[in-house]
Amino acid sequence: MEVIVLILSFLGLLLLNVPVAFCIGLSTLFFLLVIMDFTPSVSAIAQRVATGLDSFTLLAIPFFILAGNLMGRGGSTQRLIVLARTLVSSLPGGLAFVNIISNMFFGAISGSAIASAAAIGSVMHPRMVTSGYSPGYSVAVNVSSATTGLVIPPSNVLIVYSLASGGLSVAALFVAGYLPGILMGLVLMIVAGVVARIKGFGASERVPLRELFRCFLDALPSLGLIVVVIGGIVAGIFTATEAAAIAVVYALVLSTVIYRALRLSELVEVLLDSAKTTAVVMLLIATSMALSWALALERVPQAVGEALIALGQNPVVFLLLVNVMLLVVGTFMDMTPAILIFTPILLPTAMEMGIDPVHFGILMVVNLCIGLCTPPVGTVLFAGCGIAGVPVTQVVRPLLPFYIALLVALLAVTFIPGLSLWLPRLLGLI
Repeated sequence: MEVIVLILSFLGLLLLNVPVAFCIGLSTLFFLLVIMDFTPSVSAIAQRVATGLDSFTLLAIPFFILAGNLMGRGGSTQRLIVLARTLVSSLPGGLAFVNIISNMFFGAISGSAIASAAAIGSVMHPRMVTSGYSPGYSVAVNVSSATTGLVIPPSNVLIVYSLASGGLSVAALFVAGYLPGILMGLVLMIVAGVVARIKGFGASERVPLRELFRCFLDALPSLGLIVVVIGGIVAGIFTATEAAAIAVVYALVLSTVIYRALRLSELVEVLLDSAKTTAVVMLLIATSMALSWALALERVPQAVGEALIALGQNPVVFLLLVNVMLLVVGTFMDMTPAILIFTPILLPTAMEMGIDPVHFGILMVVNLCIGLCTPPVGTVLFAGCGIAGVPVTQVVRPLLPFYIALLVALLAVTFIPGLSLWLPRLLGLI
């Protein structure tokens, strides 16, 4: 009965356009009211909300958010787009490739799909429309490729998964995300290439090698952030949280001293934007942690695990069921609460079946990335449409081939564990 109350109250609040964090918190309260009195229910939620944020690892999230905003406002976006354009604009449909590669670059730096869709979309959408691409197709390319930055490290979502999994190595998760993230970008580029052939999208003039080298040198300091952060974590020089703080210092120096694109007077606005984003993310994490505790109290994870095992002892069947479940969940729930709620439910069963927890984490993130550009609660989809001023109805149809490409990438990540585990094993992280 309490689970039914939880599901119905959550869906009901969601349909009433109540913010997701409040949906989770209130539905958790209703869940607990079925099994205990009002005062202990409220006290338990308050305690779990407070203790859920009491984690040194979580400090990395506001730092990475601030570093991403500093890079976005500090001239890195333009330089990364120019570098991508010099690399692939000479190919048929090259502007779509530029959009995808720029999102991979900037998403890896910012760790946010929405920030990437906004930053790259605001620059690339007018250029693509002027060059003959339909507005709906331009947005479809942008929102589908913006999700790659959540898999390519540094990624805030992988930090959240580390927390939900009980302290899995952030370094291993970061390194494990490289090949799957690149694979997602490649399959999207294949679709863009096929569409360019069908639609007859032209190519720009080939860029001289000297110009390419110049653009690479100009963008190299921006790309250096990834090397500093990931290299330092993998080498054991600093933790993920310390790396995030270093990323802020690096981004600040790069934006204000080297590129000189960000004035000190603009820092207040950057700090306020970062604080707002951090508040939203942390409230989602806090309420999701309370819900995870409530579910564990009633042994819901064990019940779900037993049900999944009863459906089939085969790991292939289990992974297919997990993918279907998460694809459905991703259409109406944001990624952060989905990971915090479903990781404690699904991960123990996955490990019992011999599935590596690092592989399972990358699988979950890639799966839920698809939900970010899927109606009715696709946050990246609506952000991309809002930036471009294009109705969602014009974007869904051009998105379909990109959905299929992402599903192909998901299946590859699911059933080829080496895509996730080869690099961490090579570096001795697992």
